[in-house]
Amino acid sequence: MSEQAAQAARKAFALRLKDLRLDARLNGRQLAAAMGMLPSKISRIEHARQNPTEDDIRAWCRACSAETQIPELIAAHREVGQMWLEHRRELRAGFKHQSERNRPLYEQSALIQVYEPMAIPGFLQARHYIRASLDPIARFHGMRDDLDTAVEGRLNRLRVLTSGITRFSFVVEATALYTVFGDQETMEAQYDFLMTATRLPNVSFGVIPLGQTRKDMWPGGGFYIYDDRLVRCEQWTGLYQTERPEEIATFLKIFSLLREQAVHGDAARTEIDAARTHLQSRETS
Repeated sequence: MSEQAAQAARKAFALRLKDLRLDARLNGRQLAAAMGMLPSKISRIEHARQNPTEDDIRAWCRACSAETQIPELIAAHREVGQMWLEHRRELRAGFKHQSERNRPLYEQSALIQVYEPMAIPGFLQARHYIRASLDPIARFHGMRDDLDTAVEGRLNRLRVLTSGITRFSFVVEATALYTVFGDQETMEAQYDFLMTATRLPNVSFGVIPLGQTRKDMWPGGGFYIYDDRLVRCEQWTGLYQTERPEEIATFLKIFSLLREQAVHGDAARTEIDAARTHLQSRETS
């Protein structure tokens, strides 16, 4: 999921506005005259080349005798605007801001479902692994002075994990277990923590083994599902998020298919041991 997904949502919203015009039996010039704007702006909005303001939406609905749709359309428009958040904009406020902003989301969720293809999920990261995995991000964005704060912020996730209040279901590709951050000691501590975390009563941990035949769902980008109300997917340049029920339903279906391909319990811990053995053999060779 990426900027393309957010653009698709913008186009879908623009189509809803166009349908209102057509249902009202107005052409573009007639609607423009009723709204007191240029016909070219109507065209740009309907082709998703220009975002309407909330006042535009109100005027559009009134001109189309669809005032009852104003609250729902404005709510949908606000969500589309929040679907894609640029990392640069988010990071300007610092890692601490991100942590504090996300804490209520973590603490208020009854069930968090996570899929990660390339790295151990944040909720399962030990202290030194957190630092090692965040360091490249901090260096890339020139924020190394904020690294200590970032580590402490991420550790708040562990408190949510170990509180036992929130239930977690994790599915990772085996590749995530072989991705190395930091030195061997960092990874050994991370494997130890994983072994402990997978035995927590509120945690389900699944691994899709290396080389497994993919029957129903292919590997993809990582995502987090918070209950049935929010999905987040972090990409190179930004964060995609949605509260749209149809989108959440799609992610829930994807997660279910991925989970069916994973091994759990002792079989999952065997996958962790295999990754540990691979690392140790590499270090001693």
